[in-house]
Amino acid sequence: MEPPHNDTSKQDPGRRPWVVGISGASGTPYAASVVRGLLAAGEAVDLIVSRASRLTLLDETGIAFRDAHWREDLREWLARGADGKPDTFPVTERALDVVRYWPAGDLAAGPSSGSYPVRGMLIVPASTACVAGVALGLSKDLLQRVASVTLKERRPLVVAVRETPLNGPTLKHLVALDEAGAVVLPASPAFYAGATHIQDLVDFVAGRVLDAAQVPHGLYRRWEGELGGGSKGEAPKAR
Repeated sequence: MEPPHNDTSKQDPGRRPWVVGISGASGTPYAASVVRGLLAAGEAVDLIVSRASRLTLLDETGIAFRDAHWREDLREWLARGADGKPDTFPVTERALDVVRYWPAGDLAAGPSSGSYPVRGMLIVPASTACVAGVALGLSKDLLQRVASVTLKERRPLVVAVRETPLNGPTLKHLVALDEAGAVVLPASPAFYAGATHIQDLVDFVAGRVLDAAQVPHGLYRRWEGELGGGSKGEAPKAR
C-alpha cells in the first residue's frame, strides 16, 4: 500500500516544481536565498533537507529543522538574513503554499520516480560526499536518488559545490557530473556586482544558480561592460 504523501501535484496536475536538495555542506544561507528566489519568480518548490544538513543548519542559524514542523521551521529559516538577523525577509503562509517537503529518508517520495513531473533539481549547497554519491549513482537517501533520476531523465541538474580546497577524487566526480549533463556551479561569490553586505555575496551565488536554471530574478547587479559599475551603488535586491 502506498504511504499517504498528501501529494499536492494530485490536486494540481499542472504543477511542475523545482526540487531543491540541501546537503550537509556549509552554506545554508545560499539555499535560503535560492528558495526565496524561486518563490519570488512564482515557481513551485519540492524541498529535501538531508540529515547532515540539519546539523549544519542548526550550527549556522540555530534553527532545528523538524519533519513534523517543517513549515514553521522553513518560514523562520527563509526570513533570516545571511548575517543571522531574524525577520529580515517577509515570508507569508501563502508563499509557502507552493512548497512541498519530502523527508530525506522517504525513498517512496514522489520525486524518486521519473514519472513525477518536475522542472529539474538544484543542490544548494552540495557537499563533497553528496557530489561523490551523485557521481557514482548511489541512492543512499532521497536527495541522491532524485539527483540520479534527474540525470537519467535528462532534466536540468545544478550542483552548487561548497568546499575548498578540492582534492583529486572530488575533481574527478565533478568532471563526471559535468559529462553526465549537470551544471557544476562552485559557490564562489563575485565582487563586481557592488557587494556591500554579506547578503549581497550570498545572493550573487544564489542568483547564478537561478541563472543556470533559467529562472528570472533580480538578486544581483549584472555585468554591463562598464568598469567601476559595481561601485556606483548597492546591488539590486529582489526581496
